[in-house]
Amino acid sequence: MAHIAGSMKKKRFKAIKGEGAWGYAFIAVALVVFAMFTAYPVVSAFIISLQKYKPLGSTYVGLENYTNTLKDALFWKAMRNTLVYTVLTVPVNLLLSMAIAVLVLPLRKKTQSFFKAVYYLPVVASGVALSVVWLWIFDPLEGGILNQLMRFFGLSNQNWLGSSSTAMFSLVLMSWLSSHGTSIIIYLAGLLGIDDSYYEAAELDGANFFQKLQYIVIPSLKPATLFLLVTGVIGSFQVFQNAYLMTGGGPNNATTMVGLLIFNNAFTYFEFGKAAAQSLILAVIIAGISVIQFKYAGKDVEY
Repeated sequence: MAHIAGSMKKKRFKAIKGEGAWGYAFIAVALVVFAMFTAYPVVSAFIISLQKYKPLGSTYVGLENYTNTLKDALFWKAMRNTLVYTVLTVPVNLLLSMAIAVLVLPLRKKTQSFFKAVYYLPVVASGVALSVVWLWIFDPLEGGILNQLMRFFGLSNQNWLGSSSTAMFSLVLMSWLSSHGTSIIIYLAGLLGIDDSYYEAAELDGANFFQKLQYIVIPSLKPATLFLLVTGVIGSFQVFQNAYLMTGGGPNNATTMVGLLIFNNAFTYFEFGKAAAQSLILAVIIAGISVIQFKYAGKDVEY
C-alpha cells in the first residue's frame, strides 16, 4: 500500500510539474520582454547612477549623484511644480471624465459611439500636433483664441506661456480640456456594469438624480476611480511632453517638471549619472504615493 501511495504521489507531482512547465512556457515571451525592457534598464540605471558616466571610461562615485540631487534647489523646485500640476489636474480630470460618462450613458448606442470616438481621438493623435494647436490657442498676440476670448469680456491680452504667473495654469488648463478619452471609456464600462435593479429600487424610494449618483454610481465606480487615480498620479509625475513642447520648462523654471529636468540633465548636459539617480528617486516617490493611495483610497474597494 505504501508503495502504491508513493507511486501515486510521484505521478501527481509529475503532472503538477508538467502543468507548471506549460504555464512558464506560455508566459516565457512576456518574461523575456519584461527582463529586456524593464528589469535590465532599471538595473542598468542603478549602476549608472553610481558613476560619473561617460561613454568611454566612467568613474565610480558611489552615492554622490544622489546626495547632489537631494541638495539641488532646482530638483526640489521641479518636484514642487510636478506636485502642484498633479494636485490641480488629476482630481479635476477624474470629475470631468465621470461627469461626461454620466451624461453620455443615457444616449443611444450610435450616439454613444460617436462621443466615445470624439473624446478618444486626442489620445491617439500626435502630441506634437496637439501642442501646435494649443500654442495657437495660447498665442500672446491678438490672433490667439484665448486672448480673443479675453478681449470679448473686456480684458487685456495675456502672455500665457511667457509669464511665470500664468505658464503653469496654461499647462493645467491644457490638461483639463484634453486627453479624457481613456477615463471616459473606463467610466462608461463601469456604468454599464451597474444593474438596473439598483436604479429601480432607488426610484421606488423616491431618490432623485443626485441621490442615485451619491449612493449608487459613485460607490459602484470606486474600483475604476482608484485605478484612474493611481495611473493618473503616476502619469502626472512623469509628465514631460507638455512642458517640453509648450514652455521648455520656462519662464524662470516655472514649469520645469521632474521628467523634463531628468531629460535635460541626460541629453542637454550629458550628466547621465545624475539623471539616472533622479529617475530612481522619482520612481521611489511614485511607488510610495501609490502604496499610500492603495492603503487609504482602496480600503473598501471590491474587484
